[in-house]
Amino acid sequence: MARRGYKAPGNFDPRRSPKAKKQALGRAGADSDENAKRNKPQNRKIVAQNNDFVAYFSANPPLPGPLEATRTTPEDVAHLRFEDLGLGGNIVRALAELGATKPFAIQAATIPDALQGHHLLGRARPGSGKTIAFAAAVVERLLRLKAAGAFGAEAARPKAKRGERQQRPPQQAVRAPKALILAPTRELALQIDRTVQPIARSVGLFTGQFVGGQPFEPQLHALKRGVDIAIGTPGRIEDLAKRGHLGLGQIAITVIDEADHMAELGFIEALQRVLRLTPRGGQRMLFSATLDRGVDGVVKEFMPRPAIHEIDDVAGSATTNAATTSAAAMTASTETFDWSPQPNVEHRALIVLREHKDQALLQLVREGGRVIVFCRTRAYAAHVAELLAAAHLRVTSLHGDLSQARRELNLYSFTRGKADVLVATDVAARGIHVDDIDLVLQADPPDDPKAYVHRAGRTGRVGRAGRVLTVIPRTRQKRTRELFETLGFEPAYFGDFVPDGV
Repeated sequence: MARRGYKAPGNFDPRRSPKAKKQALGRAGADSDENAKRNKPQNRKIVAQNNDFVAYFSANPPLPGPLEATRTTPEDVAHLRFEDLGLGGNIVRALAELGATKPFAIQAATIPDALQGHHLLGRARPGSGKTIAFAAAVVERLLRLKAAGAFGAEAARPKAKRGERQQRPPQQAVRAPKALILAPTRELALQIDRTVQPIARSVGLFTGQFVGGQPFEPQLHALKRGVDIAIGTPGRIEDLAKRGHLGLGQIAITVIDEADHMAELGFIEALQRVLRLTPRGGQRMLFSATLDRGVDGVVKEFMPRPAIHEIDDVAGSATTNAATTSAAAMTASTETFDWSPQPNVEHRALIVLREHKDQALLQLVREGGRVIVFCRTRAYAAHVAELLAAAHLRVTSLHGDLSQARRELNLYSFTRGKADVLVATDVAARGIHVDDIDLVLQADPPDDPKAYVHRAGRTGRVGRAGRVLTVIPRTRQKRTRELFETLGFEPAYFGDFVPDGV
């Protein structure tokens, strides 16, 4: 007799015997063991290449590009619109929502070649619009490849007949990514995703972030859900691929951003290992502000006969669209360092006594608007951040002593305008993509020309006015003048600076 107030569960069957229950449990246990084996990463069908994909790229390899590099100036593309480059309406509208209404030189030069299937080697200064160039090109190119049948057709689910139960379809293989975008730092990868994601979503494609310093679980969940464009750092991408979670066998397009910085950080070997996991027939694009000998091996092994573009966005430059340079000259660019300052950015070198340096930094930051302060060491970056915060300035910082979560939060605060000043080390220089920076203040002078170029590239983006101020001690004058000579320009001012009240 049932107890008062007791209610049997909905699946209770009084006719079921304990023996039958035990057998049922045994079957369930066997099924669960079988499911566990089936769901092991190494047994999941995410690595094998799609036969249609292999056949398509065997018949349609990337087209060889010209042997010489073409230089493009803003004047050459002033009359063009994004529609003229071959981009679809949804992508053009997504670009307009991102604030890109007319193509910059790097975009107008590279997007048509990318849509034709060329390997691409592009050189342009920071802030020239490289991210939008490859983001729009990758999304449009994937749509065209899908329409051409490069990835095969998805089988339609059969409808149940009248009076019949709908049959559950067999488990489908996880949708592997079709494009891969590699960046040297976590910050840069995350900011690339913020640009690529709205463009991809406008046409029904999904992106995923795969960077180190973050837990695996959210990234594994994204892979199980299905990702069309994978964005990450070489180390984490390689790790996920080796563990069997990330299949690279259907990567049709690979983008390498800031390849020279990857070389500086020692990531070239990891990059090459990742590229070897992708199909040989895939298309590759490499974008960077400088192209030096650190990327020679990548270009020679993975990018035969690329279309080469070098962007000259200095008004009044003697170089025109008809001028060409060889690919070898581009990859040896560190010897001559062909770089010129933007006309909309003012460069000054300020000689400051050590005892006046803190006061000078405070004054310059207060007068600067939206400011990035670059420091050589993490300890000095923390000191400068405390100094500015004590003066009641809205300041945040970005350096290696902070956790990844804190770095992302601080960068988000700065990009959203919750902080006016960002104090950063050189490690973070490549990962900051904010268009409204008024002043780059170098509290410590850079050690080499490339560091100066990338620091200075944080301001004057997308044609805005900006300033670059370098604070140096008297003992650093000679080295700083040699730095400017290597860069090939003279700053607007090189002299003493005495802060107010001294």
